[in-house]
Amino acid sequence: MTTLLQRASGAVLAVLSRAVTGVRPIWAGAAPRGRQRIYFANHASHGDFILVSTCLPPAERARTAAVAGADYWNGGPVRRFIAGRLLRTVLVERNWVERTADPMQVMLGALDAGQSLIFFPEGTRNMGEAPLLRFRSGLYNLAAARPDVELVPCWIENMSRVLPKGALLPVPLLCRVVFGAPMALEAGEDRKAFLERARQALLALAPKRDGNG
Repeated sequence: MTTLLQRASGAVLAVLSRAVTGVRPIWAGAAPRGRQRIYFANHASHGDFILVSTCLPPAERARTAAVAGADYWNGGPVRRFIAGRLLRTVLVERNWVERTADPMQVMLGALDAGQSLIFFPEGTRNMGEAPLLRFRSGLYNLAAARPDVELVPCWIENMSRVLPKGALLPVPLLCRVVFGAPMALEAGEDRKAFLERARQALLALAPKRDGNG
């Protein structure tokens, strides 16, 4: 259940995010309507999930948690406090050798508790030139296990320049979050076909570059 501290911190972070980035949501295919959702997005900055959360209406924001790597957010008391107490992040252990809990069960537990999720199907931050890394299997597994939860692609633009790797303070730049049409796993659709369709749905929301179509 969302605590008063978490609600207050979410509201404060939303105000700060808008002040730094001027972010406004573009609901190109999926307006907020109170349904449980998995918002899946491109990932290039530790601030990505804050930007997506900022774009949600307050009631939706209060029940939406980001899925993030426990190896990073448990790396010190400050990060642990931010992730666990302020942001109510769903932490998953990505190192399969050392993990103590199944990441899928952790995420399904959050969904079963009524939460919506912000999910990054690339599995790690994209530090290269390609617009998206290969999608890992997590999104397919979630879609197969909880078919009633809407999957909404979200393209985050410019956040990697606002908070680049290693930066302590954000750089003021305009950002956008484009929300696409909901999608779902189709009957009989295999993992590879679904992940490619989800990847293309996300790429379709990216800004067009000169000379690239």
